[in-house]
Amino acid sequence: MFQGSITALITPFKNGAVDEDIVVSLAQRQIEAGTHGLVPCGTTGESATLTFDEHMRVIELVVATAKDHIPVIAGTGSNNTTVAIQNQARAAELGADAGLVVAPYYNKPNAEGLFQHFKAINDAVDLPIIVYNVPGRTVIDMDAETVARIADLEHVVGIKDATGDLTRVPQHRRMIGEEFIQLSGDDPTGLGFNATGGQGMISVTSNVAPELCSRFQDAMMLNDWETARQLNDRLMPLHQALFTAPSPGPSKYGMSLLGVTNSEMRLPLTEPDDVSCQRVRAAMIIAGLLDPS
Repeated sequence: MFQGSITALITPFKNGAVDEDIVVSLAQRQIEAGTHGLVPCGTTGESATLTFDEHMRVIELVVATAKDHIPVIAGTGSNNTTVAIQNQARAAELGADAGLVVAPYYNKPNAEGLFQHFKAINDAVDLPIIVYNVPGRTVIDMDAETVARIADLEHVVGIKDATGDLTRVPQHRRMIGEEFIQLSGDDPTGLGFNATGGQGMISVTSNVAPELCSRFQDAMMLNDWETARQLNDRLMPLHQALFTAPSPGPSKYGMSLLGVTNSEMRLPLTEPDDVSCQRVRAAMIIAGLLDPS
């Protein structure tokens, strides 16, 4: 159910408020481009600065738009276990297909604390869980042994791995099994991640280039690795450019060049500087998304 190009959707703002009409249009754009799934209110969706009501309203809009088309994995994680349970329960009520639950940030729990955090969410809510390991943001790296223990929980079905460490894929396959869904959370590693046993990507780049990203993942699912390599070559400069400033600033700027949304963000994030913008524009030209002139 969860495979291929799954977009970590940005959250559009207008004069400081969530732009609900654009939330819907962005979800529709992804569906039309062949995207295989959507993740509203993850890190790329600036979930840290959304109120609970805004957070759930965005999930509600995306689920309503994607229903009967593609699955929705709602961002539900928190470093407060009680809040994560609340988020997971509300996402289930809204019809999300799974919750993306990040490792608790700031608190720095040990392996036992991590397990008990996920166990509490698993036991409280009947909704599939995708574990999210992103040590660059949480300061916690969930090693393969900890992930394997968490994977034994009834509702845990997979992981979004943003470590950039491709050795994790075979480790998870060996320790958990091939049925455990492994999704990369690091766009530049997409080709190698799937080649070693992954099933897809929760992608930032697919906000800007949804059709290219879906074609890239489709090619790998068909074992057409030559086409995948060619698409990867086109996308790699964009993958890199979109992290030349704090994300999702460069993605929102790239999308503004395409006319699909503006580049507004919420503090403490600010819009990318001129150097980052130039890198994004150049990469979009290489990818064939903009005319060189």
